[in-house]
Amino acid sequence: MPEVLQTGGTAGLGCLAARFLTHCRVERGLADNSISAYSTDLKRFIEFFGESSQFPMEDGLRSYLDHLHRSGLSARSIARHVTTLRNCYGFLLREGILCSDPTEHLGSPKIWQHIPKFLNLQDIERLLEAPPGDRPTGLRDRAMLQVLYATGLRVSELCKLRVGDLDTGLGYLRTTGKGNKQRLVPVGDCAIQAVDRYLATARGALLKGRSSRYLFVTARGGPMTRQAFWVLLARHGKAAGIFHGLSPHVLRHSFATHLLEGGADLRSVQVMLGHADISTTQIYTHVMRSRLRETVDRHHPRA
Repeated sequence: MPEVLQTGGTAGLGCLAARFLTHCRVERGLADNSISAYSTDLKRFIEFFGESSQFPMEDGLRSYLDHLHRSGLSARSIARHVTTLRNCYGFLLREGILCSDPTEHLGSPKIWQHIPKFLNLQDIERLLEAPPGDRPTGLRDRAMLQVLYATGLRVSELCKLRVGDLDTGLGYLRTTGKGNKQRLVPVGDCAIQAVDRYLATARGALLKGRSSRYLFVTARGGPMTRQAFWVLLARHGKAAGIFHGLSPHVLRHSFATHLLEGGADLRSVQVMLGHADISTTQIYTHVMRSRLRETVDRHHPRA
């Protein structure tokens, strides 16, 4: 039986995990995807110990992590489990349910940092031109792809855009990202022109007299969903000759990479991407390093 603290009262794992998820949803305003990930990890955690058990301490957590390793989970998945447990235990400690945090010295598996996949400018141009410009759905898809590449939005942020969130006159849009945090992102002229063409005829044709507060709508009049956007992106990717590894996040990575290649500073890119910590944005420093190499080779007298 794993060692547990008795200060948690009679409430078991299931009850306390539910309280933590409610806290994440209501008080912290985390995104649905984050809540879903936490819920999945905690469900597996509860199944291992039992719903009526109390939260285990160091020995119990070690046995659980050993179980995850033996089950064949990747290092990235195990690291995510550790993050979930740290957040949950931290919440229980602040609530006075636990009197110590056993995750404080819990180690995470080493994760190799991969350079984000991004498209070159030629691929981007072919992709942006792939949707047909003579159909309402094609004009909508062109506008969505243009906005995604012009702003680096997450796909969930793109789908939730409302008509009033984009100011085409000023060239800015307002979006709500992770943690329910709002940010302003500049939008380029090409994307604004694509949205204007979509709004002029295509959006009305898709709505057929119905009303919607969302900017990008489907033929049924509802907002575009993440899943539907993945499907249309794959279709247009194939039309552009991009058959593998294309996702909305690839366009987000392309946005950041091309900005840095053009001379943007990392802090500005962090703000536009909505990263809470600049360490998240530093995955793009491979671009800065390559630019520095080129600068030295071109300008240093002894290069």
